[in-house]
Amino acid sequence: MAIREAVGYYRVLADADPDAYLPHLAISLNNFSAGLGELGLWEEGLAAIREAVAHDGVLCEANPDAYLPDLARSLHNLANRLGAVGLREEGLAATRQAVDIRRALAEESPNAYLPELAGSLNNLSVDLGEVGLHKEGLVAIREAAGHYRALAEASPDAYLPDLAMSLNNLSNRLRDAGVWQEGLVAIREAVGHYRALAEAIPDAYVPDLAMSLNNLSIQLREAGVQEEGLVAIREAVGHYRALAEASPDAYLPGLAMSLDNLSTDLAEVGLREEGLAAIREAFEIRRALAEASPDAHLPDLAGCLNNLSIRLSQVGLREEGLVAIREAVGHYRALAEASPDAYVPDLAMSLNNFSNRLSEVGAREEGLVAIREAVGHYRALAEASPDAYVPDLARSLNNLATQLGEVGLTEEGLVAIRESTGHYRKLAALHPARFEDELRTSLGVAARLESLP
Repeated sequence: MAIREAVGYYRVLADADPDAYLPHLAISLNNFSAGLGELGLWEEGLAAIREAVAHDGVLCEANPDAYLPDLARSLHNLANRLGAVGLREEGLAATRQAVDIRRALAEESPNAYLPELAGSLNNLSVDLGEVGLHKEGLVAIREAAGHYRALAEASPDAYLPDLAMSLNNLSNRLRDAGVWQEGLVAIREAVGHYRALAEAIPDAYVPDLAMSLNNLSIQLREAGVQEEGLVAIREAVGHYRALAEASPDAYLPGLAMSLDNLSTDLAEVGLREEGLAAIREAFEIRRALAEASPDAHLPDLAGCLNNLSIRLSQVGLREEGLVAIREAVGHYRALAEASPDAYVPDLAMSLNNFSNRLSEVGAREEGLVAIREAVGHYRALAEASPDAYVPDLARSLNNLATQLGEVGLTEEGLVAIRESTGHYRKLAALHPARFEDELRTSLGVAARLESLP
């Protein structure tokens, strides 16, 4: 790699004459870090960008007017590298610092620095979402998308890719906040832009098209449009498979992600065996990635194990499904202890599924313990962010009511199911395609419990 050699030369020169060559060393380290990231060499890339930030900090102390833009760029890139290895809290702190610097620069010189501010706001929204701060993340990405839309209208060749990226992330933050329909509008626009870009320059934009199609499939599933979602995710898997064959370090995580979502969409339309095959392939990829880099890939492995347990249960492989979900809960519990804002929602989800798997094999008392814990987590989450977590609270209450009925605690089960039904009535009134089926299921549980002696 030529840039590695350049870093070596600049290091020697900076040692001899720091005033002249330290800025060049910092820039070369930035570029070196980016190149390493593209090759999937995350840890080495992180070391390079940490050094660049340190050098830029020294330069800013001596001459802030000249070097603040460089420090902001290095912090922006540091946040990306930190996120790639799972150090989300530290990455968020770096992004916040970059946003503060770039906002001040853009206020003084918008033509020069508004694009950089928009980029940092986009990253800030992603980082906030990853630690569970969904509302603040939505505010950041709305601002970023607004800046990029204005920039793309003035200069589409330069900024249309950035607008598409911000729309993709806007759709994710809207989904996190429970605003599904607006999220679907945003991701459809993003896919349209990326498709046009990929047709013109496939090497540059097919990865982005694949990513946006993956997200479109999720939004369509949540809006109840499963068949269209399945078409989108099949296309995404095809793109990622081709990309991973050419560059496995860079694109195997994307292939695993798309296979995971394909398995869900296949199960939604009744193709369970095909869905199980897809999630097994995703699991094998995730396990290998997590063994090589646990900080970066353990959360994804836990999510994949959760989904694998569901697919196994759907085809009657209940004991194997229970093994998978036990492992998932263990991973999520450890992750939630270290970073509760980011992983308590995932822990709650896995506990909900754990209770289902336990009930299926007759371990009802242990299942009841798990689902009570899940409801407790979801209740706290829904109080803090109702748009995002009331649906999960309603589902977990539905499961709690079912489990209580199975062990003879009918009265407590009725209390739980009545609360669940109340939530579902409100949700179905707002989003009928999304929640009417779940409301009917909840009403069925209520009727069954009410019929018990």
